[in-house]
Amino acid sequence: MIAAIAPRSILVLLMSLLLSATAALSAQRDWQFDSIDGGTLSLADWAGKPVLVVNTASRCGFTPQYDGLQALYDTYREQGLVVLAVPSQDFKQELASDEQVKDFCALNFDLDLPMTTITPVRGEGAHPLYKWLADSAGWEPSWNFNKVLLAPDGSVAGTWGSATLPESAAITSRIEALLPQG
Repeated sequence: MIAAIAPRSILVLLMSLLLSATAALSAQRDWQFDSIDGGTLSLADWAGKPVLVVNTASRCGFTPQYDGLQALYDTYREQGLVVLAVPSQDFKQELASDEQVKDFCALNFDLDLPMTTITPVRGEGAHPLYKWLADSAGWEPSWNFNKVLLAPDGSVAGTWGSATLPESAAITSRIEALLPQG
């Protein structure tokens, strides 16, 4: 009798542990950012879609990459790609306020891609997504306009430095591989 109950009990226990682990993983990856437009941006809202996350700065030599980020978003958004700009002052090249960043990007780049408020991306004060990237993937931005591609399942699908342009083959080929086919 014990032999008949034990495998079933073990199966129930394993299923419970698996469901708990899945729920914990989902909760861990439900990162939220404050939106520069007000409200919040939740990565959970983009579950099942690839998300390119880019730490940005308005006074950086790489700032013209905003044009490429917007073009990338325009090209692939209908297929599901999200491009998330995360302005950061970690490298001392961002404007003083969210309002200044928003105005600067609207005036100079006509952006309509999602953008967060000014957010730390390195060190102890980093946003939880960036802490997770550092802890689990061993990756953190080394400068402005570093890029990380999250796969539809939330895993890291690729990382690139500032010098890799948003519309480069290295990035677009990874994005295209993650988009629904057909």
